Amino acid sequence: WIQFALSIPVVFYATWMFFERAYKSIKTWNLNMFTLIGIGAGVAWLFSVFGMLFPDIFPSQFKTESGAVHVYFEAATVILTLVLLGQLLEARAHSKTNSAVKELLKLAPNKAIKIVDGEEVEVSIDKIELNDILKVKPGEKIPVDGVITEGETTIDESMITGEPIPVNKSKDDKVSSGTINGNQSFLMKAEKVGSDTLLSQIIHMVNDASRSRAPIQNLADKVSGYFVPVVVIISIITFIVWSIWGPEPVYVYAFVNAIAVLIIACPCALGLATPMSVMVGVGKGAQNGVLIKNAEALEKMDKVNTLIVDKTGTITEGKPTVETVGAFSDAFDDKKVLQYIVSLNTNSEHPLAEATVKYGKEHNANILKFEDFSAVTGKGVEATINDKKVTIGNPKMMEYAKAHITSKMKDEAKTYQKQGKTVSYLSLDKTIVGYVVIGDKIKETSAKAIKVLQDKGIDVIMLTGDNYDTAQAVASELNLADFKASMLPEDKLKEVEKLQEKGKVVAMAGDGINDAPALAKSDVGVAMGTGTDVAIESAMITLVKGDLHGIVKAKNLSNAVMRNIKQNLFFALIYNTLGVPIAAGVLFPFFGILLSPMIAALAMSFSSVSVIVNALRLRNIKI
Repeated sequence: WIQFALSIPVVFYATWMFFERAYKSIKTWNLNMFTLIGIGAGVAWLFSVFGMLFPDIFPSQFKTESGAVHVYFEAATVILTLVLLGQLLEARAHSKTNSAVKELLKLAPNKAIKIVDGEEVEVSIDKIELNDILKVKPGEKIPVDGVITEGETTIDESMITGEPIPVNKSKDDKVSSGTINGNQSFLMKAEKVGSDTLLSQIIHMVNDASRSRAPIQNLADKVSGYFVPVVVIISIITFIVWSIWGPEPVYVYAFVNAIAVLIIACPCALGLATPMSVMVGVGKGAQNGVLIKNAEALEKMDKVNTLIVDKTGTITEGKPTVETVGAFSDAFDDKKVLQYIVSLNTNSEHPLAEATVKYGKEHNANILKFEDFSAVTGKGVEATINDKKVTIGNPKMMEYAKAHITSKMKDEAKTYQKQGKTVSYLSLDKTIVGYVVIGDKIKETSAKAIKVLQDKGIDVIMLTGDNYDTAQAVASELNLADFKASMLPEDKLKEVEKLQEKGKVVAMAGDGINDAPALAKSDVGVAMGTGTDVAIESAMITLVKGDLHGIVKAKNLSNAVMRNIKQNLFFALIYNTLGVPIAAGVLFPFFGILLSPMIAALAMSFSSVSVIVNALRLRNIKI
C-alpha cells in the first residue's frame, strides 16, 4: 500500500507525458521508445493494483508465503524515473554547452566609457543609448555599433573580413561592436544599441536554441518499432499456449504470463542509452576544448567525409607576423637590417610595425637612438639614426625618400608578393639596404591535423577570400589538392550546397562573419573559439583553442560516442530480451519457474547499471 501511494505522483504527475506519448504512438501506429515504456510500465502498474486488490485470482507462483501477490510498483516507478532522468540529462547536456558558448560571448565588453558633460563615466553596456558619445581606449573591444566622431586609429576587423591586417579608421568611419581597437583612443557616437547590436541578437538566438534531440535517438525508436510488435505477438502466443496446455485455472495462468512478457520486455535503460553517452561525451569534449552545442553534431560528425576550411584565422594565425628579414647590400647583414627596422618602428603605431618590433624582441635586436621621427600616411616612417636619414615602408615611401628600387630588388620582392605577403624596404641615405617580409603564418598544428584527417579518408578543401597566389602557396605547403580563392561569403555557401547535392556529408571550419552562412548551411559547422561570435553561434561545434587539431578531436570523440550509444542500446535491450522466454513460461514444464518480480527487477537493474557504467567509460578515452 505504501509503494502504491508513492508510485501515484510518479505515474500520474511526473511522468504522465510518457503515457500520453505512448497513446499517440499507438494511435498513429508510429511505434517508438515511449510505446514500449508506456505499455511495459503501465501494464506493470495495473497488474500490481489488481494483485493488491484481488490477490485470490493469482496462481501460487505469484504469491509470497503470506499469500500476498508480488507487485511491480517499485519496478514501474524506477523505469519511469530513469526514463525521465534520461530526458533531463539530454536537456542538461544541451544547456551546459549553450552556457559554454555564452562564456565565450562574455569575452565581449560589458562596460563602456560614456562622455557626460565632458567627463568620462563608466557605464554598463545596457545603459548606452542612441547618439551617446563613447570613448574607446587602446586595445579595447568596441562596445556598440557606431561612427567615429573624433580621433583616428587602426581597428582589427578580422572577425568580419577574415583578413588579419587591421584597417585605418578616422572621423566619420563606421565601427562595429566586438571589433578590437588598436593603439589610439577615439570618440564614437552610438548608432545601434541594446538588442539591435549583433552581440545581443546572438545571445538571444543561443538562449532560444531549442533542445536538441540526437537523430541516433531515432535508432532507439526504430528498434522499439520492431521490438513492440514482436513482444506483443509473443505475449499473445503466450496467452494462447497457456490457455490450451496450461494447468488450471488456465485463463488466469495465461493472462498473468502474457502480462509478465509485457512487463519484462520494458527496458528501463532505453531512455538513458543515448542521453547518458551524449552527456559524458559533451563533458569530455569540453575538457579537451571542443564545445558541442547539440547531440546532433556528435552523430553528424561521425559521418563527415568532406571538410571545408577557411584560410585566415583557421589554417593561419590570422595576424601579421614577420617571416623573414633580408639585406641587399654586402655592407649590411640581416641582423643589422633588423636592428634599423626595429629601432625605427618602436615609435610607430601601425600593426605591421608592431609585428616587426615583436620579432625584433624575440631575436634580441638592440634599439638604436633616433631623432626627427615622422610617419608618412599610407607610405611608411622616417627618422635620423647616427646622422643618417633612415626610411622604411612601401615603394611609395622609397620614392618619397628618393631611394631607387633596382629590378633585382623588385624580382626578389615579387617572389614573396606572389605568395600574398607584404614587403617593406629599408633605405639609408637614399640607398636601399634591406627588406622585411610580413605575412600570415600557418599555425603549427594545421599541417599535422590536415594530414590526420586526410588519412581518415576525409577530403579537405580550402576556401579563402584571399588572392589566388596566397591561397596556392598555403595549399602547396599543406599538400591540399583542392582550394578556391577570392571567395565571398555567398560563394562559400554555394560551394557547401554543391557538395551536399553530390551526397557529401560536409563539415565547415571557419572563424569570421564571412564564414557564418557556410557554417550554418554545412552538416556540421565548426567555429574557431578565437574567431567571431557570429561564427560561434552559427556552428554546432566550437574549438576553444581555435586550431584544426580540435577537429581531429571532435571526429575521434564522435566516433567513440556513437559506438558507445550503440553498445548502450544493446545493454538496454539484451537482459530484457533474455527475460522474455522466462516470462512466457519456457522453464515452467522443467523447473516449475514462472517470472518472479525478482528476476524482472534484476534484469532492469542490470540493464541500467550496464548503460551507466558503459557511458562513463567515455571519460577515460583519449581523443
